[in-house]
Amino acid sequence: MKNKLLIFTFLLIGIFIFNGCANDSSDDLLDIEVVDEVTYTENIKSIIDNNCIVCHAAVPINYAPMPLTTYENIKEAVQNRGLLDRISRAQGVEGMMPYGGTRLPQGLIDLVYQWNADGLQE
Repeated sequence: MKNKLLIFTFLLIGIFIFNGCANDSSDDLLDIEVVDEVTYTENIKSIIDNNCIVCHAAVPINYAPMPLTTYENIKEAVQNRGLLDRISRAQGVEGMMPYGGTRLPQGLIDLVYQWNADGLQE
């Protein structure tokens, strides 16, 4: 009798656990804007301004090797200075940017990659 009660209890717990996951909805997902063509002015400038300018200002600080204040600066960083690699590194990996901060959300990283794929349009 105790075994049947124990099995029944575990069965009920299992039903509640699996049923809890079935009630998720698409309303819970983050709203990420789908962009046909990514441009510096419309998409990338705000990412850099909000996450990189602290160190990569007109006069870089915290050992930042270059400013990221203009379209040309950022284009150069993508093409020749490994910006895509640096923002794509896992949290805590040496060289991950933003330095000393939290890794950018994957959606923002994807926008920078799409910008590069779209031809680095201004």
